[in-house]
Amino acid sequence: MVQQKIVIEVPLHCAKCRKKILAICTTSDGVTSVTFQREGKDQVMIKGEKVDSARITECLRQKVNRHAKLLSVAKDE
Repeated sequence: MVQQKIVIEVPLHCAKCRKKILAICTTSDGVTSVTFQREGKDQVMIKGEKVDSARITECLRQKVNRHAKLLSVAKDE
């Protein structure tokens, strides 16, 4: 199977937001790892197989922050 690397920009305000984001991402089907990045903007990097990136982004918009934005979906090498 091909591993995917998904990057979603989500403003992180507090530890509670991080916890919600982590819960949403880790319970999604196919996700193997979730990491937070800070490169000027707050980002979540998700790795896994057959992950529905649009669905995760929509859940983050509804439950955490309406400004969540899908930045990229690529093959992880």
